[in-house]
Amino acid sequence: MASIPRIAVVGSANTDLITFSDAFPRAGETLFGKSFDLGFGGKGANQAIAARLCGAEVLMVAKVGSDLFGEATIKNFASFGIDTTHVQVVQGTSTGVAPIFVEPNGQNRIIVVKGANDRLLPADVDAAASKLSRVDTIILQFEIPLDTIYHTVRFARAHNIRCIVNPAPALPANLPDLLGADYFIPNETEAELITGRSVQTVEEAQACAGTLLQKGFRRVVLTLGARGALIADASGSVHVLAFAVTAVDTTGAGDAFIGSLAVFLAEGVPEKEAVARANLYAALSTTRIGTQKSFPKRADFEAEWTQRGPQAR
Repeated sequence: MASIPRIAVVGSANTDLITFSDAFPRAGETLFGKSFDLGFGGKGANQAIAARLCGAEVLMVAKVGSDLFGEATIKNFASFGIDTTHVQVVQGTSTGVAPIFVEPNGQNRIIVVKGANDRLLPADVDAAASKLSRVDTIILQFEIPLDTIYHTVRFARAHNIRCIVNPAPALPANLPDLLGADYFIPNETEAELITGRSVQTVEEAQACAGTLLQKGFRRVVLTLGARGALIADASGSVHVLAFAVTAVDTTGAGDAFIGSLAVFLAEGVPEKEAVARANLYAALSTTRIGTQKSFPKRADFEAEWTQRGPQAR
């Protein structure tokens, strides 16, 4: 490796409130859950932690509230060695929270209350410009204001920095303002909502990716859960298979994919192998409960890759 990748995440930071239950209550019904867990989350924060665990130097640009969750979030970033210079506390505002409900099969339902995340503005990106201009990759998601995302995409393009846009959760965004991204990476649900096309099969995923390319995106990666991922650009598409694991909690798997992929690409790993590696990293994250604490360290990942990865190259 020539140098340590430098990754910046401009995005959200939440506190995850995770409830495990055998069933979900109907309207007016109260049920007892099996267990509860509290952890740090937010798509931006998760992606930053994944990138850091994979060996990158990571800069986080975010906002948290003036509450216990905000203070703890900053300490959590610092404990991983993430640069928190541009994680600001917004007085009188709550930190973002995400109540998460997990079924026995590992599937989840999430309600996000954005709180201070909604106060992350283009001016905050400009305030971090001196550090952002020195990174290899900037990662964005849709849990912060869209104007801030558009502004950061333009910043990345102006400074010739690789830019990854993860449109999660899917919102009615102005797609032309996102076309400067090097990688546009939605999952099946997000791709369906953005394009209006079904993504139930690999063939449908190829057609959906084609629609996104026609809209002007230069490179699209569709994450397909247990079916792996699809890479598409003007030259065609490649389906990269998933790795079989016994999933207990899929929360944060998409963020594990994004954060790890950013690192592998920044290290110069060929694109198909980088996506295969990210598939495995994300799959391994589903074998443990939680979000950030389920992400494997780089050494543990490499041990798994040595055993299982060559077949995917």
